[in-house]
Amino acid sequence: MNTTTQPFRVLFLCTHNSARSILSEALLNHLGKGRFQAFSAGSSPRENQKPNSLALEVLKQAGVSIEGLYSKSWDEFAKPDSPSMDFVITVCDNAAGEVCPYWPGQPAKEHWGYADPSEVKGDDEKKREAFVNTMHLISKRLEIFIGQHE
Repeated sequence: MNTTTQPFRVLFLCTHNSARSILSEALLNHLGKGRFQAFSAGSSPRENQKPNSLALEVLKQAGVSIEGLYSKSWDEFAKPDSPSMDFVITVCDNAAGEVCPYWPGQPAKEHWGYADPSEVKGDDEKKREAFVNTMHLISKRLEIFIGQHE
């Protein structure tokens, strides 16, 4: 049980910070009801990277706030004045295999691998379905994670 008044801080990492990590950040902030403060970042976001529009769409349709979501580099969280994290969770296999920066606070590290929904080929409905499925998989994992830290 988190007996402090500070929420657990969780950083979700992926390569581009446009889909899986964005979904994870938004979902944990929604499901965690203030007991968690989630962030996301990418190991190598593209120049002018933005969150995937389908990721934002499925979050909105699920009633999850997308306010403040933007793609950013993990370097933002390795600075000396960055908030210290309690957990750093990679959500794609590429980011899990990369050498991460030093994270202030020595957080616990985990890997939750998910297939990249933005790689799905097909019509718009098939692509949207991939994002919805990924969102549901992440939600289930987060419910367990939240339960472990009550």
